[in-house]
Amino acid sequence: MKKEQLIFGIHPIEEAIEEGKTIEKIFLLKGDTGEGIKMVQNLARNHEIPFQYVPHQKLERLTKSNHQGAIAILSPVDYHALEDVVVEVLERGDDPFILLLDGITDVRNFGAIARSAQAAGVHAIVVPNKGAAPINEDAIKTSAGALLKIPICKEAHLADAVYLLQQSGIRVISLTEEGKESIYDKTINGPVGIIMGNEDKGISKKLLKISDETAHIPMPGNLDSLNVSVASGVTLFEIVRQRLKG
Repeated sequence: MKKEQLIFGIHPIEEAIEEGKTIEKIFLLKGDTGEGIKMVQNLARNHEIPFQYVPHQKLERLTKSNHQGAIAILSPVDYHALEDVVVEVLERGDDPFILLLDGITDVRNFGAIARSAQAAGVHAIVVPNKGAAPINEDAIKTSAGALLKIPICKEAHLADAVYLLQQSGIRVISLTEEGKESIYDKTINGPVGIIMGNEDKGISKKLLKISDETAHIPMPGNLDSLNVSVASGVTLFEIVRQRLKG
């Protein structure tokens, strides 16, 4: 990891948080109960920054400098407020096209999804504060730079993002193997938010419950699931096809 992406030490991290720098994650020394570590932990909680307690060896792999048991990883992107993105798109007279990712933790899948989303004209990708793939060099490389172009929004709870979209008149559809209709049988040419879930666990029950609709991708072959990046590409470009068709 590039050194300029790291902030190490109690006070430098405190200053970075207070100055509003975009921090991807904070690593804290496991077993350290000092006041400095507690302060960083509390600041991270108050600012909804993910943090994790890790062994000393993990911190040493990140930097040989005096880290005082705390290392922060700066995000290479600035996150956007979902509400601001939606308002901006609506003010332009466009139909919002939003992608929400639930539990997508694999960096390469995330990058590939972002690449498809950027190509499909998605206005923003929404991810949760916790349980999401980090935006790092691998993710950016896999996305072919798309992660540096498409707005990324972080929400403490994806359900809040769903409610915001619905209150803005945006229909939310969850893609799941148990979806009632094929994605090809739905008319999706207006404002829409698409939820894609983790390959193993799928979309959370709560998100499925509050979604306006569900849909599936028909698979005539002998497999019952697709890689999530492939499924995302199929879904997004079906929406593109319908929008172009009018």
